[in-house]
Amino acid sequence: MLSRSEAARQARERPLPAPGPRLRPAAPTGSVACKGCSRRFVLERYERALRVCPWCGHHGQVPAPARAAQLADAGTLVPVEMEVGDRDPLGFDDGRPYPSRVSEARQRTGLPEAFLIARAEIEGTPVVLACMDFGFLGGSLGSAAGELFTRGCELAAAEGRALVAVASSGGARMQEGIASLAQMARCTAGVSAVADAGLPYISILTDPCFGGVTASFAVQADIIVAEPGARIGFAGGRVIEQAAHEALPDGFQTAEFLLSHGMVDQVVDRRELRSLVGRLLQAMSGARGGTAAPVPFDAVEAVEAVR
Repeated sequence: MLSRSEAARQARERPLPAPGPRLRPAAPTGSVACKGCSRRFVLERYERALRVCPWCGHHGQVPAPARAAQLADAGTLVPVEMEVGDRDPLGFDDGRPYPSRVSEARQRTGLPEAFLIARAEIEGTPVVLACMDFGFLGGSLGSAAGELFTRGCELAAAEGRALVAVASSGGARMQEGIASLAQMARCTAGVSAVADAGLPYISILTDPCFGGVTASFAVQADIIVAEPGARIGFAGGRVIEQAAHEALPDGFQTAEFLLSHGMVDQVVDRRELRSLVGRLLQAMSGARGGTAAPVPFDAVEAVEAVR
C-alpha cells in the first residue's frame, strides 16, 4: 500500500487529460487534379461527384467496377465470373513479354480482363452490364475481352435481360494481331443474339472510344449515348488529316460534334446517366414491376419519349 506522500507524487507526475472532446485522428486524404482545368480536389469529394469537375464539367475516366456501381440500383449489382483463356498468338515481346503486361494489368485493376460483366437492375429493369476499363491495357479489345463481351450478350439473351455496354477503349489489342481484329466480328455476333431475342441494347460511349471498338459493338446499339467531351472515332485525328490532306473541323471526334452529325442519339452528363438509361430501358422494354419481357420497340420513339 502506497504512502500518502508517494500517492501524491504519482498524481503530480500523471499527465492531465487534454481539455475538450477526445478527437479521433483524421484518415489521410489525397487530392486529384482535374485534367480539364487543373484545379485540385480532395479525392473523396471528387469520387462523390462521380469524377465530374464541378468547375469545368470535365468527365474523368472511371474504372469498370466504379462505373457499374454508378449505373446499377443499390444492392442489385452482382459481378459474373467467367473463365477465359489467355492467348499470345504472336509471342509478342516489345521489351516485356505480352503475358507479363496482362498480369500487371490484372494486379493494377483487380480485373481478369478489360471487361467487367455483371447482372444488375437500372431503375428496376434487369440488365447485363458490360463495362470496359481503360486502365486495363488501354481498354484494348483482345481475344479474352471479346469472349467476355460475347458471353455477356449470350447471358442477356438467355435470361431476358437488356444489355447496357460502357465503351472506353483505344481499339484492338495490337499484341494479338489478327486474333484481336477477329473480335470485332465475334462481338457483333453477340450483339445479334441480343437483337434476335428482341431485347434492348444501349451503348454508352466514354472518353476515349476508338478503333475496332467504335467500329463494332459500341455503335451497333439500339440507342447510343455519349458523355460530354468524349473523344470518339476510328483512327486518330492526325492519321485522318494525313490521309485526307486537309484540316479537320474544330471539335472533330468529340461527342458533341458526332451528335450534330447524327452518330450518337444523345450527349448525357454522367450525373444524369443512370436516370436517363433507366427511363430509356422502360420505354424500350415496357418493363413493369421489375420484368423485362421482350416487346417490339422503336429506339427513335424511346429517345424522344425521355427528352
